[in-house]
Amino acid sequence: MALPGPEGEKQAAAAVAVPGPGGRLPSWWCLVFFLCFYGFLAQMRPGESFITPYLLGPHKNFTQKQVTNEITPVLSYSYLAVLVPVFLLTDYLRYKPVLLLQGLSYVSVWLLLLFGRTVLHMQFMEFFFSVAVAARIAYSSYIFSLVPPARYQRVAGCSRAAVLLGVFTSSVLGQLLVTVGGVSFSTLNYISLAFLAFSLVLALFLKRPKRSLFFNRSARARASPSELDQMRPGGGGGGGGGPAAARAAWRDWALVRMLRELARPLRLPQLRLWSLWWVFSSAGYYLVVYYVHILWNAVNPTADSTRVYNGGADAASTLLGAITSFAAGFVKIRWALWAQLVIAGVTAAQAGLVFLMYRTSSIWLCYGAFVLFRGSYQFLVPIATFQIASSLSQELRALAFGINTFLATVLKTAITLVVSDKRGLGLPVHSQFLVYFAYFLVLFVAYFFAAVLVGLRHFRLGRQQPLAPAREPRSPAWEKAGQLLSAQDGDPGDGARASQGRSQLPEAKA
Repeated sequence: MALPGPEGEKQAAAAVAVPGPGGRLPSWWCLVFFLCFYGFLAQMRPGESFITPYLLGPHKNFTQKQVTNEITPVLSYSYLAVLVPVFLLTDYLRYKPVLLLQGLSYVSVWLLLLFGRTVLHMQFMEFFFSVAVAARIAYSSYIFSLVPPARYQRVAGCSRAAVLLGVFTSSVLGQLLVTVGGVSFSTLNYISLAFLAFSLVLALFLKRPKRSLFFNRSARARASPSELDQMRPGGGGGGGGGPAAARAAWRDWALVRMLRELARPLRLPQLRLWSLWWVFSSAGYYLVVYYVHILWNAVNPTADSTRVYNGGADAASTLLGAITSFAAGFVKIRWALWAQLVIAGVTAAQAGLVFLMYRTSSIWLCYGAFVLFRGSYQFLVPIATFQIASSLSQELRALAFGINTFLATVLKTAITLVVSDKRGLGLPVHSQFLVYFAYFLVLFVAYFFAAVLVGLRHFRLGRQQPLAPAREPRSPAWEKAGQLLSAQDGDPGDGARASQGRSQLPEAKA
């Protein structure tokens, strides 16, 4: 974590200005390259797109009801349970131990897939996968501890490109091995395990940073004037000890001050709008992504593994998501006026695509609808990131996105408990998609009426209170916000597994 204030600026300037010996690249570039290579290999799981047919096929012989109503719901529950602890441990342990935990969790997932035989084994598999998904925050945060602040934008682009390239390559490789090479799903999982074991070995050689955001800020960093210091309602605080001093130190802790300060910007309409979109749309998006592979198996229950094209659909949706995310940076409209209408239009399209997935008996239409559904969501993610980040101070952005992700996870878990879990309604996968269609339809109606109200208010006020100029996603704030997308993606991001509909991030294939 860079030092805030003048000291941090001097340090950053020195780091950028001083070339390496003999005109070579600075040493941190080697660390960045190594971390990006690790990020690429950590996404190389070619068997991931085919886990659902693997579980339902002769290798494991689970029933569709078991996978839909007993195994898959555990991912939502366990992700909610581990999200906050992993977030805090990431900062307290300074990234590297959590990256090792992620690698161990992925290895555990594939060991259970290969050698597990019972529903309980598969539920533990989902638990370990939730830990791995939650630990992605360590990768996205760690890279900024390696470089001076002047290089943040560039390294964020590099790390995001490495993740997307890994997801795309993994999906294409898996599809080619299955369709062209005739490789069995079991062999594909052994290949995935080998890639993950190698990435775990690479994580052992990562450098451990000395600083982080909340727990490991150096004395100089705390003494430097930063945005957090401006949040302090009182003065600098004197010495002394005892319980009173301990309580004062707790109130002065960075995370506590940030939580108090975050309540103020929530009065801003645009911040509230895009935060609500993040919570509600992310919950619906990941519910679709979690269960879409089960739906594909129900639409096309073929015993011929060479005719399963899940990997190709995942690769196409990843590519389209990257294209729409990039294109969103060039959209120039007055978001204060048109945001609700744009969100309503995208949400209506998502509702229609979910309904198409529910109704169609053609696997190709189902594949195509999912690709478009995922691309439409990824179009709004960078816009929401920019709008939220530009409304907050630099040190509040990560906390705001973390809270939004947590609330989306709570909502997603509640819906899973009611709709999917056998202790709730325990609906079959087709009926679940009808529920998700109704969910997006309700969101569309809400955003459409909000857009109508904004339009009426605008035309009533006329020129008396002109809207502020629209923020464009090419401003410095957009560049800052772009850093936050380095691991979201896929997805709490992009994150969940494509095999049982998992997608990555942000959390974050997404």
